[in-house]
Amino acid sequence: MPKTYKNIFEGIYDFSNLYDAYLKARKEKRYREGVLFYTSNLENNLVRLMNEIKEGVYRPGKYHTFSVYEPKKRKISSLPFKDRIVQHALNNVIEPIFEKVFIYDSYACRKYKGTHSGVRRLTHFLRSLSAGAYCFKGDIANYFPSVSHNILRREIARRISDKRALALIDTIIFSHCAVGKTDCGLPVGNLTSQLFANVYMNQLDYFVKHNLHCRHYIRYVDDFIVLDEDKKKLAAVKDEIEFFLRDDLRLALNKKSSIFPVKQGVDFLGYRIWRTHRLLRKSSVKKMKKKIAEFAAGGIIPEKMEATVASWLAHSRHADTYNLTKKLASLMGKHSQFLSKIMLNRINPGAAS
Repeated sequence: MPKTYKNIFEGIYDFSNLYDAYLKARKEKRYREGVLFYTSNLENNLVRLMNEIKEGVYRPGKYHTFSVYEPKKRKISSLPFKDRIVQHALNNVIEPIFEKVFIYDSYACRKYKGTHSGVRRLTHFLRSLSAGAYCFKGDIANYFPSVSHNILRREIARRISDKRALALIDTIIFSHCAVGKTDCGLPVGNLTSQLFANVYMNQLDYFVKHNLHCRHYIRYVDDFIVLDEDKKKLAAVKDEIEFFLRDDLRLALNKKSSIFPVKQGVDFLGYRIWRTHRLLRKSSVKKMKKKIAEFAAGGIIPEKMEATVASWLAHSRHADTYNLTKKLASLMGKHSQFLSKIMLNRINPGAAS
């Protein structure tokens, strides 16, 4: 039997935990109207929130839903500032519990993990296999809207037995349903959705690692990779995973999921990765060229473009992009020598000074 945690509820509504949660929730948002209003009477607001949680009467506010394009359309649902404090407070207490049971090769929304760690790990896996190996790249269809509340709740209850803590978790889980659904869906935008998404998929992680005995497996949210020398073995693994997703998690693979030779390069986490090198995704290069064109047309102010360049350079430095960066710096130089020099200095410090 897995270890369960019984007495965690008081730690969630503890005032110092709520204050820490407030600081995390306001990070990079301290001058927004809702944050300023809450902060203007901070102590009383936190005491009121503490009592709401303690007495079991806390209820999340109304979701604000909007769409973002990155690059495909995604629906984001966000809650008022007070509710984000509650989610940080809950996360502070329960995240360490689940961190102890997550597999090493799960890389999304975890301390000391992230996309670049995932890319390095996949590169390590590729180099440990022959050039003739194969990759099964899996993607869950419509993941967040498809997460079953009851299955998620069951999995959480395997680790947490504190009834009042579970009641608070239920309040958050059941506060949102996908459009047209009554028993499933995690809102993209909730802090807790990041943790809950990993808790849910941890069942797949254990199945692949311990039941199917796949050594070269890596997952980032709803995207995962399995590598093997034997294409037929991967085909059998794919079938087993499809059955497990359908029967145990009420999920399905996206039609894009496929098996292919690793010599084609593995498209994962914004890069195309080979045993010997890695490149940026074509869509990332295209997006940067589009940003430069927008900047040239006056659609982006210099300060914002500088931030865009810094972000792109931070991403591109993890790939083999020397020639690409020179080419884009040349393109940028037609409109801003300053930003062009920033790009050139990244690949050859001091050369553009």
